[in-house]
Amino acid sequence: MNHSMTSIPIPSILKINNGAVYQLHYILKKHQFSNAVLLFDDFTFQHYHDSLKASITSIPIETMKLQANLDINDLIKKAFEMDRYDVVISMGGGAVIDYGKYIAFARRSPFISIPTSASNDGFASSNCSIHVNGKKTTVPAKVPYGIIADLDIIQKAPAKFILAGIGDLLSNITALTDWEFEEKHGASAVNAFALMLSKKGVNSFIRTPMDDIKNPILLKELVSSATMGGIATVISGNSAPISGSEHLISHALDKISCKPEMHGIQVGVATYIMANVQQHRAERIYKVLNRTGFFQYVKGIGLKKSEFKNAIEIGPSIKPDRYTFLHEEQYRKVAWKFIEEDILLQEILH
Repeated sequence: MNHSMTSIPIPSILKINNGAVYQLHYILKKHQFSNAVLLFDDFTFQHYHDSLKASITSIPIETMKLQANLDINDLIKKAFEMDRYDVVISMGGGAVIDYGKYIAFARRSPFISIPTSASNDGFASSNCSIHVNGKKTTVPAKVPYGIIADLDIIQKAPAKFILAGIGDLLSNITALTDWEFEEKHGASAVNAFALMLSKKGVNSFIRTPMDDIKNPILLKELVSSATMGGIATVISGNSAPISGSEHLISHALDKISCKPEMHGIQVGVATYIMANVQQHRAERIYKVLNRTGFFQYVKGIGLKKSEFKNAIEIGPSIKPDRYTFLHEEQYRKVAWKFIEEDILLQEILH
């Protein structure tokens, strides 16, 4: 029998503080990179390109602005047109982070992620979400070599980005309950260490003071907890530690909604629903979403009850090989009933 230990890649660089992005110069030098390419999206190119480029004097650095809506073929073409770099760095929102991660993966280069918002855990995870034949698809890549989260920048992001990040992080709770449910039904094996890491991440966030979502202490917890979730998926080899039935609802909404919302916003509402279906830590989830102003925000964005009910119905078909609570008809019925009867949801879903 093979009793070898699991060995997993984890980021070598993790900087979460104010002004972190302007330490890039020292970080690249310390890790002995002799050149780099820095990818921006429109927003970061406009606001940070000049100051960041000026701050890096130790090594030659190429900068590039990537347009939105690139698909996998554009990225592969881009990856092999580019010169060979010791490291690929992306600064910006989820899309440019995923693009950089995929380009680095295609070129077998280390990747450094500089997220400008904490709206989901993509900056720390090992896969990326990319358009393949016009459809958003999760494709494998590698865990970033480095994560640099500048709290000055993340603080400036509109509140809804932070709320989305909170929604995405809280979903670890319902996802882990789904994972254990799946194991009980013989459809999956829970990895105890991945489970512990994901749970510790979300629990440490839950204990943070929540009266001000722009508080650097809260933001630091949010980013480090999301990073722990990302590492948990590397250990388990799948997304189960951070993605369960609540993510299936969000993926279904992306398909059917006339106007899909941000991933973490949809996931947050779906987490509240599923926690009540699972009857596990629902009160705790309610408290966090209430205190942070998440519920207040989602009351005003026109989410549709019919779309959520429809998403619950088609959710299981998105990942037929999984076995979450949603994969059983009795629990889908509980979810519909909850949507019809919960007082708070009457104000959120129209």
